[in-house]
Amino acid sequence: MRSLLLAVILLPSSFASGTLPARREHRLRMFNTHTHEHIDVVFSRDGVYDPEALAKLDLFLRDHRANKVKHFDPRLFDLLAELTARADRPQAEIHVICGYRTPGSNGLLRGRSKAVAGNSLHMRAEAIDVRLPGVRTARLRDAALGLRRGGVGYYARSDFIHVDVGRVRRW
Repeated sequence: MRSLLLAVILLPSSFASGTLPARREHRLRMFNTHTHEHIDVVFSRDGVYDPEALAKLDLFLRDHRANKVKHFDPRLFDLLAELTARADRPQAEIHVICGYRTPGSNGLLRGRSKAVAGNSLHMRAEAIDVRLPGVRTARLRDAALGLRRGGVGYYARSDFIHVDVGRVRRW
C-alpha cells in the first residue's frame, strides 16, 4: 500500500486530474517556388519523427529538374521549425528556393554560378535555400546564425538564405 501511495504522489498533476499533458508537435508549412506546390505537415510529435510525414517532405523537396527524391536529414526540419520560431513566425509558410539536388543538377547550377559548391550539401539532402515572406532576409540570416546548428549562407541580391546541418560556418 505504501508503494502505491508513493506512485500516486509522484505522478504529474495532469495525470492525477485525469487529463493528459499536451503533445508537442513540430509543423512545417512550405511553398516550393519552382513546382508551386504547398505542404503543411506535422513531422514530429513528442520528439518522435513521423516516417509518413518525412516521406512527404522528401517528395516535396525533390530535385524538380530530374524529379528525383532523396531522404532528408530530419535535423534540417527541426532547424527550419526553430528558425521560424526564432523569427517570430512559427506558423508562416516558408518559401523553398532549393531543396535536394542531384549531382547533375548541381553541376548545371555550378556552371551558371560560382556560388554553387561542387560538393554541396544539397546533394546529400542536408541543406535548403529559403526565404520567409514578411521577414527581412538579413533578419532571417541572423536568426539562423543564432541557432548555431550548421552552415548559413546569405544571398541578399537573390533574397534567400541557405541553411544546412553541416559544420557551423557562414558566408
